[in-house]
Amino acid sequence: MLVGKELLDKARSLSNRPEDEIARGCGYVGPSGRVLRKSFYRALVEAKGYKIPSSTSGGQGARGRQAEFRTRVHGNGNLLIGHAYTRRLGLEPGQEFRIELHRDSGAIWLHPMEQDIDDQERSELDVMQHSSDA
Repeated sequence: MLVGKELLDKARSLSNRPEDEIARGCGYVGPSGRVLRKSFYRALVEAKGYKIPSSTSGGQGARGRQAEFRTRVHGNGNLLIGHAYTRRLGLEPGQEFRIELHRDSGAIWLHPMEQDIDDQERSELDVMQHSSDA
């Protein structure tokens, strides 16, 4: 991503093109190929000599959307748990869970299936042990 004088020079040379092409030509493209407009505009303003105050305390810049630890039931009845939460828990795509509902508290527990297999094996061993004792 170009900054400073290089950014201004490149943006001027592409000034007859659409804004997205100018930003792309200056290197303001994310890993998915999406044009990073806000970063491009901020860099242009700073390259022209203006100081942009930080929107967060500590001067670290914007951190993006933060997890709210809230969700709602959608019109189709689905309850979505977003990427921010699954990432925090270290969950992987395709991982399976057993859902346990606790109506009295309104809690929903997710039990990884690998643990369930271990628990099931343990309970089967207990049953076999009790039947051999009899």
